[in-house]
Amino acid sequence: MRTGTWVTASAHIITAVIGSGVLSLAWAIAQLGWVAGPATLIIFSLITLFTSTLLADAYRHPDPVTGQRNYTYMDAVRAHLGGLKVRFCGVAQYSNLVGVTVGYTITASISMEMVRGSKCFHGKDKCHASTTLDMVVFGCIQLILCQVPNFHNLSRLSILAAVMSLTYSLIGLGLSIVKVASAKLNEGGETRTTSATVSEAQRLWRIFQAIGDIAFAYAYSTVLIEIQDTLKSSPAENKTMKRASLVGISTTTIFYLLCGCVGYAAFGEDAPGDLLSGTGFNHPVWLLNVANVCVAIHLIGAYQVFAQPIFSFVETSCRQRWPEVKFVSTDHQITIPFLGGMSFHVNWFRVVWRSAYVAVTTVLAMVLPFFNVFLGLIGAVSFWPLTVYFPIEMYIARAKIPKFSVSWMCLQALSFVCLLISLIAAAGSVEGLVQSLKTYHPFKNEA
Repeated sequence: MRTGTWVTASAHIITAVIGSGVLSLAWAIAQLGWVAGPATLIIFSLITLFTSTLLADAYRHPDPVTGQRNYTYMDAVRAHLGGLKVRFCGVAQYSNLVGVTVGYTITASISMEMVRGSKCFHGKDKCHASTTLDMVVFGCIQLILCQVPNFHNLSRLSILAAVMSLTYSLIGLGLSIVKVASAKLNEGGETRTTSATVSEAQRLWRIFQAIGDIAFAYAYSTVLIEIQDTLKSSPAENKTMKRASLVGISTTTIFYLLCGCVGYAAFGEDAPGDLLSGTGFNHPVWLLNVANVCVAIHLIGAYQVFAQPIFSFVETSCRQRWPEVKFVSTDHQITIPFLGGMSFHVNWFRVVWRSAYVAVTTVLAMVLPFFNVFLGLIGAVSFWPLTVYFPIEMYIARAKIPKFSVSWMCLQALSFVCLLISLIAAAGSVEGLVQSLKTYHPFKNEA
């Protein structure tokens, strides 16, 4: 039963988009500057909104209103394009989804550690802390939530997560405004600081990485078709999804501009990679703890939004390949005693497979706890194929736009420019990852 509306779809989008990426936007704008930073945010939002509109029409084929449903992104590509592009889409989409779940495990553990060690982080003395325990706790929570059968059962969790994301964004924005106002009052209006000397080469790499961070901040095309599949069919799903995309992207862009620009005004070139980390604000500790709790709760829900398509793909593929294997295809009803005969269905393959997935992503997060760099790499790799290339190619195929026509050339030019941006951002993120690996010792993270 599809019961979703533009409200639930908007909640899914906000949960997916206003994620950990918002915390790195002050740093990203600090690398790009006052003009290029906000301009880049707006450009990425417009591109994402345009291609999301194209992608919403790909949910059904051949007609966007009455055609046959495509339940996943890969199904849409298979129906409109076919061939090797289906496999390319699968590799791009599911590797991105895995990367996002790893990234959210990293981010949630940082926030959890900030709360657990708040006296140490926000005090004058240095301290040593490891996020390993927090990643294990986060993983244990996901072991339970990952047994939610499918995307259709996540509406309430997404709404809660969306509220949490707006809450910690507002807290970060409020603290930045207070810092700017305090600096102007005490220092005659000058709030910009100067960081340690950075070479021109390093500055260029950071600019590339910042572009990747902004690309990641708008990455929800990977789950757009899956979100649209939760919508009821009246009004038409593509119409509802376009409205939800407009609401979701407009809301997030406003928050991004406010948090990024005000955060940059507060910290200048020393803007931290994570606005709510120990290198950002120090007081009030209780409010920072509230914000970091909201981050952790939000990412608990966001993890599920990005993991459910992976779960569905693997389980559907296995049922189709081994329909006779009861371990894979059979659900078992379990009755809970002393609760009035309440029962639920368990599929043992789902239990084993999803638990193994959570365990693997948790271990990967322990090995690669580099916040900005990891987000930038995920955003750079996935932005072009999933947000730009496939929506444009499916639109060209569906609308039967002739080659070398004005419309075709304009769409291909947009796709090519976005490809260059993705390559540049990926190069910056890889360089940052290499530099981080040179100085990192696993399980001995110093705060």
